[in-house]
Amino acid sequence: MPVIFSTHSLHPRPTAMLAGHGDLVIASAIDPVTLADEARDADIVIVRASLPPVLFERAHKLRAAIRHGAGLDMIPVDAATRAGVLVANVPGANAETVAEHVLWTSMALLRKFRRVDRDLRQRGWLAGRDNANDGHDLSGRTIGIVGFGAVGRNVARMAANGFGLDVVVHSRSDRALPEYVRFTELDELLAQSDIIVLCCPLTPETTGLVGRERIARMRPGALLVNVSRGAVVDDEALIEALSSGHVGGAALDVFVTQPLPPDHPYFGFDNVIITPHMAGITEESMMRMGVGAAGETLRVLDGDLPVNLCNPEVVEHYRRRFPE
Repeated sequence: MPVIFSTHSLHPRPTAMLAGHGDLVIASAIDPVTLADEARDADIVIVRASLPPVLFERAHKLRAAIRHGAGLDMIPVDAATRAGVLVANVPGANAETVAEHVLWTSMALLRKFRRVDRDLRQRGWLAGRDNANDGHDLSGRTIGIVGFGAVGRNVARMAANGFGLDVVVHSRSDRALPEYVRFTELDELLAQSDIIVLCCPLTPETTGLVGRERIARMRPGALLVNVSRGAVVDDEALIEALSSGHVGGAALDVFVTQPLPPDHPYFGFDNVIITPHMAGITEESMMRMGVGAAGETLRVLDGDLPVNLCNPEVVEHYRRRFPE
């Protein structure tokens, strides 16, 4: 039986899909040494943790690394390609879930939810209620979306059609935009937007994208929501802007170092919502991502290429390793 190695346990539905097609093995830990060691005999790796490049040197039977989700930053694609290993992902499976998180945290920031909850619990009803005087409506504001993939498109749709927001977008792609979206350059987006949402992929171009100079261009009091990757934002610059009040608040789901250290300065701000990289995780999205990853696994084990193949240049090498 093929060995299907997963860095994390899977939802019951994809687990059932894989039953009888291979031995599903769950990693005992997700540190690089453990993953590289325990994946040695794997035919497929399902990925929810960062894989070390050495894994691809040691796993001589490995056919494919399949991302349980969309972002490929957890897979060293160059190392996989050199080893003749297919890389696939499941784009869009949790896009609506992430978009809901963006709007939920935006509203929580505007309505001072952390302060309301704290003061209500610690100081009583009226103390909590007093925070409402400083709250704001979501509708009628401008939301700027950086990155217009599946997540960005869902944020735009919900924001415009559900809450009456004015939507501006900056994207490296020139794909067609819906009629309720306006394209703009990044600096203009920063200056116009009341809420700035980062949902772009992490690439060399987007690393450090939001640093001191770009934060200075933001509208005073604007909110920043990051569901991209932590390295897109310069933490030191954002902390300074939060301290000065130039940035009115932030909702951060991703960080350069995860887990975020408990003494990190972000924990000291009432106007910062911190979540543990869970924007795309619900029972429903875990089912969808797992079913997508399991489907790609079965295709590869049947001798087919993945539907969402991310390194097509590997196919010739892969076919030499696994001739039909």
